[in-house]
Amino acid sequence: MHLLKLESVSRDFDVSRPWLNRVIEHEPRRILRAVDHVSFEVSKGETLGLVGESGCGKSTVARLIVGLYAPTEGRLEFRGRRMQMIFQDPYASLNPRWRVRKIIAEPMIFLEKKKPVSEFLLQVGLSPDDAERYPHEFSGGQRQRISIARALAGEPDLLVCDEPTSALDVSVQAQILNLMAELQERLGLTYLFISHNLAVVSLVADRVGVMYLGKIVEFASAAQLFTNPRHPYTRMLLDAVPDLDMSGKPRTPVAGEVPNPLAPPPGCAFHPRCPHANERCRVETPKLINDVACHGVEEGRI
Repeated sequence: MHLLKLESVSRDFDVSRPWLNRVIEHEPRRILRAVDHVSFEVSKGETLGLVGESGCGKSTVARLIVGLYAPTEGRLEFRGRRMQMIFQDPYASLNPRWRVRKIIAEPMIFLEKKKPVSEFLLQVGLSPDDAERYPHEFSGGQRQRISIARALAGEPDLLVCDEPTSALDVSVQAQILNLMAELQERLGLTYLFISHNLAVVSLVADRVGVMYLGKIVEFASAAQLFTNPRHPYTRMLLDAVPDLDMSGKPRTPVAGEVPNPLAPPPGCAFHPRCPHANERCRVETPKLINDVACHGVEEGRI
């Protein structure tokens, strides 16, 4: 049974110049489609990873789910009671004028719940004495622990984690990931984990969705994705992960940059960077068939 379901969700942003400029210079309106017909489900107790390069629409999906944006098209269904979000920058997401006690207590005040703040601090590995300190008195990793404690105080069924470790040192990242795994096992939490770092996602996710220019191009279990990626873009992302084992595994370099989302290429948006692209890829947009959107995979060329 799914806890969260997205059905063909899209989100457009009007990035046009001011009206008078457009009238004088005879410019049309410019619409940016940040998320393009995205569909997936998240089951209770699992971690779904959502990965892709910067600008692919991952964070927009997160904001659509928690209600910060309304979808232009499509439908979202949430079968839980509450959800919370853990943001990328732990310092920017904490009120610098509030003590930690007030920060963590705020969701409980809203829900009219009475639990000691010390309980949540202990859950995330901090001391009850930290409740009287301000955010600037903590390190980056400790601030993210405070963010997690605040999220837990809201008694969420779903935690939307938007790049929760990317602003932290590598050693601190591991500590936060271990903490999140421990909390999930102990409290039965469900995560949507968004990241551009496949090495991080491989440690936490049960299933992974890969996004490119607003679309889902591949879905797979974490085990399958990291051992047998099918979409050329997924292979490119995996080839960018450092080979610490020095296995000598051959890699296929993929050149180029992410296209301008205001003027995406026709056909498959990835075709200008794909070494397997043919004429069909340049004119026909691939559909998500058997959890991968690629003409080459569909035709057996890849």
